[in-house]
Amino acid sequence: MLILFGTKGYLYQLAILTLVCGRCGNPAAHTLRKRVTKFTLFFVPLFPISTKYATQCTFCGAESKVSGEEAEQLQTQATAGGGHGGQVQGGQAPQQPYHQ
Repeated sequence: MLILFGTKGYLYQLAILTLVCGRCGNPAAHTLRKRVTKFTLFFVPLFPISTKYATQCTFCGAESKVSGEEAEQLQTQATAGGGHGGQVQGGQAPQQPYHQ
């Protein structure tokens, strides 16, 4: 009997915020992304193995990891229309798969 299993990665863009970059110091758009790795059986994704969040500066490309709690706060800030230095540049984008 042959059993095929593995993992598949998905990348979701949650929001676009205007933040001051910690690397280049420019106030620029940052994308808030969620990376989910799912266990697959016979090429069917069954359940998530890991979930990681990060922001990426669109000016210099620097990426910084954020916790799930921080990501939730940033997403709430984005949907609320800004505040605390961040402004929404767009709503939630359609979910795009990321292939590793």
